[in-house]
Amino acid sequence: DLLQYCSSPCINSLESRDTCGLAAFISIGNMADNVKSVQEQDDDDDEMTEEGKEESEEEFVEGEQSDETNSSSSEGEEDDQEEPRLRYDRIRFDLTEILKKDAASCLAAHSKFLALGTHWGVVHVLDHQGNNIREKEFPSHTTTVNEISIDDNGDYIASCSDDGVVSINGLYTSEHNTKSTHDFPVRAVALDPQFGRKRDRQYVLGGSDQLILYEKGFFRTKPTVIHAGEGPVRTIKWRGSFIAWANDVGVKVYDCSSRMRISYISREDNAPRPDVYQCDLCWRDNATLFIGWANTVKICCVKERPPHDIRDLPRKYVEITQHFQVDFFVAGICPLRDDLAILSYVGSDQDNAKGHAQRPQLRLISPNRKDGPLEVAADSLSIRGFQEYRCNDYHLEFVEGENLMLIVSPKDIVVAKPRDMDDHLDFLMERERHEEALFKAEQNAKLLFRHTPETIGQRYLKFLISHEEYGKAAALCEKVLGSNKKVWEETVYLFATKRQLEAIAPYIPRQRVRLSEAVYEMVLNEFLNHQPNQFLQLLKDWPCHLYNTGAIETVVQAKLEEDRDDRLLHEAQAQLHIYAERYDKALNTFLRLGHEDVFELIDTHNLFSSIQENVVMLMDLHPKRTVDMLLANLDKIPVAEVVEQLHERPRLKHTYLHALFIKNPRLSEEFHADQVELYAEYDRKGLLHFLRSSNSYPLEKAQEICVQRELHEEQVYLLGRMGNLKQALWLIITKLEKVEKAIDFATEHNDDELWEDLIKYSVDKPPFITGLLCSIGTHISPSRLISRIEKGLEIPGLRGSLIKILHDYNLEISLREGFKKILVSDSASLMDRLNKIQRRGTYVGGRAICHACQGVVLFPDRRRARSLVVYHNRTVYHEDCLPSAEEMHSQRQHQRIAGTKRL
Repeated sequence: DLLQYCSSPCINSLESRDTCGLAAFISIGNMADNVKSVQEQDDDDDEMTEEGKEESEEEFVEGEQSDETNSSSSEGEEDDQEEPRLRYDRIRFDLTEILKKDAASCLAAHSKFLALGTHWGVVHVLDHQGNNIREKEFPSHTTTVNEISIDDNGDYIASCSDDGVVSINGLYTSEHNTKSTHDFPVRAVALDPQFGRKRDRQYVLGGSDQLILYEKGFFRTKPTVIHAGEGPVRTIKWRGSFIAWANDVGVKVYDCSSRMRISYISREDNAPRPDVYQCDLCWRDNATLFIGWANTVKICCVKERPPHDIRDLPRKYVEITQHFQVDFFVAGICPLRDDLAILSYVGSDQDNAKGHAQRPQLRLISPNRKDGPLEVAADSLSIRGFQEYRCNDYHLEFVEGENLMLIVSPKDIVVAKPRDMDDHLDFLMERERHEEALFKAEQNAKLLFRHTPETIGQRYLKFLISHEEYGKAAALCEKVLGSNKKVWEETVYLFATKRQLEAIAPYIPRQRVRLSEAVYEMVLNEFLNHQPNQFLQLLKDWPCHLYNTGAIETVVQAKLEEDRDDRLLHEAQAQLHIYAERYDKALNTFLRLGHEDVFELIDTHNLFSSIQENVVMLMDLHPKRTVDMLLANLDKIPVAEVVEQLHERPRLKHTYLHALFIKNPRLSEEFHADQVELYAEYDRKGLLHFLRSSNSYPLEKAQEICVQRELHEEQVYLLGRMGNLKQALWLIITKLEKVEKAIDFATEHNDDELWEDLIKYSVDKPPFITGLLCSIGTHISPSRLISRIEKGLEIPGLRGSLIKILHDYNLEISLREGFKKILVSDSASLMDRLNKIQRRGTYVGGRAICHACQGVVLFPDRRRARSLVVYHNRTVYHEDCLPSAEEMHSQRQHQRIAGTKRL
């Protein structure tokens, strides 16, 4: 039921009184009064006359005409419109009934509740939605409530009135309730922010010309006059230890901790009457004070004097940090994040004659700019009865820490707050930027309260369908509809009514969500009648349990009776046979159609026994896939059986046997004799490799085939295997005429007779001599060839060949010398290494003994130490236990003589 202040720049027509009531509008702008209009419905003003509605309509048109930047309401300008910064909601519920009978005079806002003062002297306690909190209504006054104050904890409410009564009521206890009567009108009151926690229960009030501080003593409440003699105190704001108040002369600040007045800020010269345009005060924090008075705004900061300042002045003082004039009158001021919110009254009370006042505006000003304060937004508010109000009839309150502002007028209270992500999405969707709205919703799902990505997506989906963007809408369904079966079915039926099933068919869920069978059958039937290709594709893509296959098969059979030659229908029937597990029928259909799906069918359902007689048909359909399948299932389809079926189709037989040979030559050994002829006929390049790789064919038969077909290279290989090397060499020289191959052949067999024959064959052939001279040097001595060349024989390239022989010889000598140097160097290096190893110390443990005398070799007493001899096998001897050289020689002679005697 809350009033939604929209941001559309178009002029909305007013509906009739019976359906709409009073139309309210909001305009949003910038420094040039950039106004954006909206229309709202108000169910509480049914008594408005047709004249009143006509007047509102005229004023609204005037407001739009005065807009310098939004004079046109075209859709293009709507899309370019800057999003408003604030959202407005009218407080309704019980507040509506209260304001029907009474009028608001003041309001105090707390994070827990609102305290509303009326002209009948009643203080109502409401929640933030406008519901009256029962038993929290204080009829404390007989006339208008001037001001209400709430302590920080929200436990006590103080109110004052022109009847001189100051009433303090506890919301949860009445122990400290007080009601004092004064002989002067009390225009302002403020509770100590810690009123409910401190024993002194301080509060301050403003009378006709005094500011009085009351605090509780032992026996009674003690009053203290803080200031007097400068006219009535019209407003008081208490924050922390500082009390700020305004009278007709200016604004003053009192420090409760030092009990001294620390600052006086005078009213501007030539300022309007203070009783007509009252001063508005607001503490941003414990040290920053906002002052809005008539058309002047001041930002003040409480500072502390430096310790070395010896003047007899308060330790703290107030400094005006910013001061600027505005082109409107300030009706309220408060902070909003880093900006300054000002409720402005446009025009003067003299200019706005009775019944012709302009709408108030809520302006956002950024005060901390280098180039001075900048107005960043201005919202023109259509408050109920704004035509009758003056500047002092408006108030602006805020809830600290929640960025919540309340615009108060006698018959209306509107809440203003920064727009959240839900409001941003509303703004985007109003301008048909649904795709951007969906993206934002997905990225900020945790920040949403009124919307969800699903609801945003569904609105986007409806928008696309209404604009006939069916492809884009269908692609969006999976993301938006999720697992909601009901919505999925409704959406599919909607596409069906639009004849756009083709667009949504690829996105219809099959696994996570299962729709009713009727939905899938409807789609299949539609495609069967109009797009058989799509029907067949869906039949393959969709699992068969989604629909009644029997019903679809009946329809397909009926279609086939009308057209027996329709290939697509036969494919569909084969697919339905598969779903019904009639694999043999499906196989026969695929084979008859020559369809490649037959291979997947055979492999998936192990139908190899059914194709043993149909190998040729499969080979004709796709030789490679057939061969791959046969090779992968040799245990199910024997090689001999396949070769027998392919006997009349030698090319296909060669394809199969060749693949079998590549996989494993042993698998086709019994057919290698046949393969020689098959290779010679169909794969001439692969014959030589086959001959080299196999030993299971008869050489004579293979030689005969190669002779018949004049395959010389293959003959050379076969003659080599048969041992007829000379004939093979003769064939290379006479038929192939390739000296390099002849040299390779002689080198391969390493037979001196072959080299001799090669030289004999070449002496009268200059090209061969050139080739031999270039290559023979590394195998045999070139002199064997050179000595047989006839004198006067012209040999092409002889000079180059001889130079190469000499170069090769020099290279060989150089290599030998290099090898020799390397060998000598390595030998010296290894000898040096051996010497170092042999000279290296050997560890001898404390338990080591002499292997000659079995005595200990190491003694703790060095005087008993004896020289040792340690061998590389770690054998240790006392030096004097070893025999001398003469004794060793004598022992060898004795052993030699003893050995001779034994012989």
